[in-house]
Amino acid sequence: MRSLSVVGVLLIVLGAGGLLFNHFSYTENKPILDAGPVHVEAEKEHRVSVPLVASIVLMVTGLGLVVVSRRSA
Repeated sequence: MRSLSVVGVLLIVLGAGGLLFNHFSYTENKPILDAGPVHVEAEKEHRVSVPLVASIVLMVTGLGLVVVSRRSA
């Protein structure tokens, strides 16, 4: 049951990260024009929001997995 507690800890860490960082962003390069030697690209920034409820659910689920793995060991 060690793998169950590892998954639980991972979920707790992901949930805490979601609580600390409410969003993250990344940049994507898209080709606009590709005609022979001419290459034109545009950068587009995407922003992804992490819902508060999802972070809390991840933490509670992770805590539950850790408790269950400790009891069955």
